Amino acid sequence: MEKCVNLYLRGGFMKRNAILELVQWKNSAERKPMVLRGARQVGKTWLMKEFGQNYYDNYVYFNFDEEDELKSIFETNKNPHRIIELLSMIIDEKIEPENTLIIFDEIQECPEALNTLKYFKEKANEYHVIAAGSLLGTLLAKPKSYPVGMVNLLDIYPLTFDEFLDAIDSGLYAYYESVQKGQVIEEIFHQRLLDVYNYYLIIGGMPECVSSWIKYKDPAMVSKIQRELIEVYENDFSKHNGKVNSGRILMVFRSIVAQLAKPNEKFMYGAVREGARARDFEEAIEWLVSAGMLNRVYNVSKMEHPLSAFDKLDQFKLFVFDTGLLKQMAGVDNSAILLKTDYQFKGPLTENYVLQQLKGQFEVEPRYYSDRNGEIDFVVQNKMEIIPIEVKGGEDRSANSFKTYVANHAPEHAYRFSKRGYRKDGDFTNLPLYLVRKTKDLL
Repeated sequence: MEKCVNLYLRGGFMKRNAILELVQWKNSAERKPMVLRGARQVGKTWLMKEFGQNYYDNYVYFNFDEEDELKSIFETNKNPHRIIELLSMIIDEKIEPENTLIIFDEIQECPEALNTLKYFKEKANEYHVIAAGSLLGTLLAKPKSYPVGMVNLLDIYPLTFDEFLDAIDSGLYAYYESVQKGQVIEEIFHQRLLDVYNYYLIIGGMPECVSSWIKYKDPAMVSKIQRELIEVYENDFSKHNGKVNSGRILMVFRSIVAQLAKPNEKFMYGAVREGARARDFEEAIEWLVSAGMLNRVYNVSKMEHPLSAFDKLDQFKLFVFDTGLLKQMAGVDNSAILLKTDYQFKGPLTENYVLQQLKGQFEVEPRYYSDRNGEIDFVVQNKMEIIPIEVKGGEDRSANSFKTYVANHAPEHAYRFSKRGYRKDGDFTNLPLYLVRKTKDLL
């Protein structure tokens, strides 16, 4: 029987959907060493330990950032059985195949250990190995160190809306989970779920922020944590001494609020620095995307299958990986959200939220579409079906461009995300913003 895993983080209990993917990995006949990727502070370490504690007889934990002497083992050995032998001696504990979960944390600090994962796959796959590190370290390690095709990859993000809801109100979460296609959502539940949605815009999905809210219910403490996290990330940029200029990384990151505040939200190099061109900042953007700090959404020239074939690689939008952090970066006052008033940044903040919830639902990442007649906020691909999506921060009416596209092309599914209830609305379906995470399930 599978165990229900609760993650306890500084006062709050949380269940993470990723645990189910790790269980599937554990039981898979095609299992390879697992690498968790994600920005700092999204809960990778805790997830690995809780998984080991709840699904294995025991786990052993090695941190390459804290234990420099570990690196020498991997620098001088490639044989996984010899490595296991040496690690067992260090911890004075036998590492059992199948029954012991081996955890390598901050693996980007030891490229040789990352490279060794391919030998675990080839010669010692009876051992269950899971590793984690920032996207920065994992993806930008020396090419010869990255075991392409020899590991399983799992991206870890901040808590999604459903995880957040489960953490703060398990009863309401049970109702949320029960919602079926075409179901009428009673007004009392609609309003309660909208309230949680507003909380999510303020708090976001960073585990420490959610835990603080659960324990103290103090928005000022959450804001303080968010400011500290932003400072930590910016300090990481300044410490970066690779081939990408750290100053340019910081400039791009700090420009995101202004970029999203523009009418079309399209990223403009000139908005980072007057007269700047793509060659000046494209590496910094790639750095931030690879590090999991920013999500990039390409414009497409056609809304046809396959979407990626129509990417305009020079036209894209950049969103922050956590909506709560974006709210803090933009300086949006909590009262503007809670009092349900219109404020200048409502549209971008809502779109950031929608993208955060859409990520991972479909095999193809969301795009957007624009031409001289208007814009479709997001476009998603479900197998061969192309689904247009409109995003509204309130109960605003649909844009003419969206209505015109739906009328002319009659897609099987077309969604408008807003604060209105779940209902068929002419040629498209209105989904309340709190149901974005269930988009694929409700098709």
